[in-house]
Amino acid sequence: MASRRDSRPAGSPLARRPVGGGGSASGHRPGLSCDLSGGLDSTTVTVLAASSLSGGQRLDAVTIHPAGNENGADLRYAQLASAAYPDRINHHLLPLTSQHLPYTRISAVPATDEPAPSTLTHSRPTSQLHWMHQHLGSRTHLTGDGGDSVLFQPPAHLSDLIRHRKLLRAVNETLGWARLRHRSVASLLREAAVMARTGRRDALTRVARGFAHPIPRGADRGGVAWFTLLPIPTWAEPAAVKLLADAASEAVDAEDPLPGLDASVRTLVDEIREVARTAAADNEIAATCGIDLYNPFLDPRVMDAVLRTPIDLRPSVHTYKPVLSRAMRHLLPPAVAARTTKGSFNSDHYTGLRANLPDLLSLADGQLAGLGIIAPDRLRRHLREAAAGIPMSLATIEQALSSEAWLRAHSEDRGPAWTDEPARSTHA
Repeated sequence: MASRRDSRPAGSPLARRPVGGGGSASGHRPGLSCDLSGGLDSTTVTVLAASSLSGGQRLDAVTIHPAGNENGADLRYAQLASAAYPDRINHHLLPLTSQHLPYTRISAVPATDEPAPSTLTHSRPTSQLHWMHQHLGSRTHLTGDGGDSVLFQPPAHLSDLIRHRKLLRAVNETLGWARLRHRSVASLLREAAVMARTGRRDALTRVARGFAHPIPRGADRGGVAWFTLLPIPTWAEPAAVKLLADAASEAVDAEDPLPGLDASVRTLVDEIREVARTAAADNEIAATCGIDLYNPFLDPRVMDAVLRTPIDLRPSVHTYKPVLSRAMRHLLPPAVAARTTKGSFNSDHYTGLRANLPDLLSLADGQLAGLGIIAPDRLRRHLREAAAGIPMSLATIEQALSSEAWLRAHSEDRGPAWTDEPARSTHA
């Protein structure tokens, strides 16, 4: 079935355009914009795009920041990058107010083929996209999303080192990973050794069986394994657990189309597929704002280069994107290339929960509850606890809210009309 994105006519003004092409004669703006968060991924995309533009053209780079605060670390790094290309980059600051907090108006998200990652922060990206389209004339927007999935080495790499008998390197990298994650070296090596002896299908079988004995809350399952499972939340009904168990059982019975790959490579393939698929949903949302969204880190050539890297050349699990830093050192300002941190918006999510709690509580009584997948009373209690600041993982809550908002969007959207009648010409 054709997706909503694919259903646009080829001649639509929202059809994909070549990146960096078609600047106007006067013009210093080719209709191309880019996120410039100050992090390594978005800065890399920004300087590559700016360096690739034809003479006289300038890239519109946009940095969001809290209103009234222009002293944050992210903004300082972004300004360093734009200052390094004064004749190539127009740097725009876009302040965020309380209207852009996470969870604001998430029920207004448009219908997409599947829940979009930006659902929970819907107000911020759509406001940014509308502003860029109206004030900058942006038609194609580049983002650094996907860089974390493509460029970080998964912990499964430790099991590959053991399986390939690179034991000294396995111990050294486990020491680094243990310090970073505050874990026991011995326990991580034990997990890596078990994974090295376990096939993917056997791991899936254990996952399917494990749903009969849900993971207790607070259990630490974030080590070295084929699959990391979140604890089943207290508001999930037995029907939800059964759906998960059935999906895992189907995966066990399905033939793996990519047998024989190292565990870290196979894990990366799964993660890249997920982030690429959900990025398509964000692209659909951007299209409603008149902008074509593009994720260069999900370019097939980039992913192919990462996935084909032999084990001796793969980066360690505890280093911060060394391949990207080395490849871009001639284009990035030294301070940006050396950066090993990125900004966090966790506190904004708790603030957004408190500000939008009444609307979120109403989502608990939606279609997921009607399908018997969640217990609305228990979910509302969990939402109130999170809004009160009680420390907890928001991952499962956000999955439920995103899914409910997505279902509501589809129930309120008329969608395309299908017919068996042949198309008739509109010309006389």
